[in-house]
Amino acid sequence: MRIRRVLALVLAGLIVIAGGYAGYSAVRSHRSVSLAPSGPFAVGRTVSEWQDVARADRPLSVWLWYPVKAGASGANAPYAPGDWSHLHKFGIGQTAFGRIKTGTLLEAPIADGRFPIVVLMPGMGFSAPQYSTIAASLAARGYVVAGVTPTYSANVTVLNDHLVTASASGDPQTMTDDKAEALIPVWTADALFTARQVAAAYQDHVDARHILYVGHSFGGAASLEACRQDAACAGAADLDGTPYGPVVDAGLSKPLLLLSSGSDGAATDTSTRLLFHASSGSAHAYTIPDARHFDFTDYAAYYLASPLRLLLPLGHIDGRRALTITSGYLGAFADSAARGSPWTAPTYPEIHPVEMLG
Repeated sequence: MRIRRVLALVLAGLIVIAGGYAGYSAVRSHRSVSLAPSGPFAVGRTVSEWQDVARADRPLSVWLWYPVKAGASGANAPYAPGDWSHLHKFGIGQTAFGRIKTGTLLEAPIADGRFPIVVLMPGMGFSAPQYSTIAASLAARGYVVAGVTPTYSANVTVLNDHLVTASASGDPQTMTDDKAEALIPVWTADALFTARQVAAAYQDHVDARHILYVGHSFGGAASLEACRQDAACAGAADLDGTPYGPVVDAGLSKPLLLLSSGSDGAATDTSTRLLFHASSGSAHAYTIPDARHFDFTDYAAYYLASPLRLLLPLGHIDGRRALTITSGYLGAFADSAARGSPWTAPTYPEIHPVEMLG
């Protein structure tokens, strides 16, 4: 009888603790989070849907972040409107999307002048909105950033107001080298097509002679290969991605930046070493030892309940700090590669250069 009473008391205590934590999570999930960028320009955002006529089965949703004309105003661009809200996976365990302030203006007029293009490719399964922090930070520095959501590879795409999910071939549960090599041409074509479309749609506002390709994870691999194929490429940045495709052996003649995590990074992969050895352009490699794979996405900026943070690949580094470091390095690299500024690595004590590559 005494054991039953003890067990009942323990169970009651656990229920109280669980209820209290659920209440705490509900409160935390409704606290506002700001992703507002800092820089010389205010940032606008719009979404376009483009069809690659050369690939009838390849419509693309492209999110655009861009410098806004001085003095323009507008409504705050919502983080993930409409069916994009399906990106929210964890209920009260995650910041409510309606409480995220993007700090960007919805469809505000683009600034006068011509700005280099950045094509931003996500990681496998991810969508463009989940990189709003780094996209807006580049736009605030004076870049037109086109975030691509690869159709049938992203878990959430919205096309013509309809939700489109990933296919088995577009987002393999197990990514083998053969499957990666089969998908690289598709993603590379997405990146190259997007660059052409931005150049055509915004011809009075972009400098199509200087295009940067930036990608996270598998998107980093596609960005490297797109840069190899595009004569207008000014440089490519790979965020924690393993290189695949012809670029591994051919290398790049344009500037290259690799920024990797300490736990999950690709900095010492054989393919990365081959790429750096084959490249004739300037090549820079750095690692953030306390970061992990998701710290290059907006997951690093959200509130996530403690059990979720343990399950997801997020490191010990403060997530907002990881995004600040990433944005700082991408901005410095973009200014050097596309605008000719001298390359000077930003100074952050958390980041280490990788000397073994080259």
